[in-house]
Amino acid sequence: MTSPRRLRELWRRLPVTVRDLPLGLPFLVASLLPSLHNNGTQLGGVPDRPFDTLAVAAIALQCLPLALRRRWPLACVLLVVLGFAVDQLRGYHTFAGSGLPIAVLSAGVHLDRHRRPTFVLLALAYVPLAVALDRLGSGEGLGTFVTFFAAVALAWGIGVRLRSTRAEEAARRRRVADETRTAERTRIARELHDVVTHHVTAMVVQAEAARYLTGTPERLDQTLDAVTDTGRHAIGDLRHLLDLLNPDHRTAHRNGTGTEIGTPPAGKLRALVEQTHRAGQPVELSEEGTPAESTVGDELAYRVVQESLTNALKYAYGSRTSVRVHRGPAEITVEVGTDDARFRFPSPGGSGRGLAGLRERVDVLGGDFSAGGREGGGFVVRARIPAGGRT
Repeated sequence: MTSPRRLRELWRRLPVTVRDLPLGLPFLVASLLPSLHNNGTQLGGVPDRPFDTLAVAAIALQCLPLALRRRWPLACVLLVVLGFAVDQLRGYHTFAGSGLPIAVLSAGVHLDRHRRPTFVLLALAYVPLAVALDRLGSGEGLGTFVTFFAAVALAWGIGVRLRSTRAEEAARRRRVADETRTAERTRIARELHDVVTHHVTAMVVQAEAARYLTGTPERLDQTLDAVTDTGRHAIGDLRHLLDLLNPDHRTAHRNGTGTEIGTPPAGKLRALVEQTHRAGQPVELSEEGTPAESTVGDELAYRVVQESLTNALKYAYGSRTSVRVHRGPAEITVEVGTDDARFRFPSPGGSGRGLAGLRERVDVLGGDFSAGGREGGGFVVRARIPAGGRT
């Protein structure tokens, strides 16, 4: 048995002219019923006339072209207007005349070009029709013709307004799509920055240190092993990131900041500190509270520590660095500091993908973020991050 959803899909696959054809069929059927002859739209007071072959043609012209209202709106409105003129001049006064406002409204909505010239042409064509109807009819007066024209013009105006509204909505959707793509590119850039910068910085520092260890093969081997391990971590993190960027990937979840959740498993913070220590940076880690399996706050706290240690490797290599993380029920506080009298903290803005990017993400969650130099040298990064919900 075919489901309603399946029927709707089949209906949408039909050509638009086929889907619009039923619109005029009720008027066609009603106009051909003998009991309803001469009971339709009447303009100008022309005496009723019995139906003949020309009446059928006029009915067809007013009903069947409605199937073209979206595909060829100009042809639709011109044919319907022609049929309406024959209907009124001959005095058939059929229900098919109700198709005129539909055709006019559809032209206002779907005409892509020459909308104003088309309206002017229809308005000019109405003048001789009104004059002819006035002479053939009972002389209903100017007011009737003006009222009818105003009603048709209103239908045109409604169509134009609908078209404008649809265009504004389409522009809004394009704008949202552009903003979404921009946000996605920014998110990808941040993820690549977080993943690549730390590992590559550590590898560069370790490789530089290896130059001075040629006289001590044991320490040289340890340093090269550390470079190898760091490279493997980088490859693993990059593969994970590529998996998350894969449209078919179904296990990744995003939070409101656009950051991928669940990247750092429990214990990875200690592994990060250990990796930095092996790169030659003396790091002390102090953790309070139990790490959550996967929360927005823990993910961002990990990123804050990662970026701070990367800066320590770059600008204060070999200096004592402390990492303090406190996890409370409502918030997580992070402090990473380095003591180095030689180092003066530069601008924390950077490229926007490091500390400045972290500041934005912390602000989105309603937390606080600061990064700056210490008196006497060195720098400190502090963050207060709402714990967030589990993902």
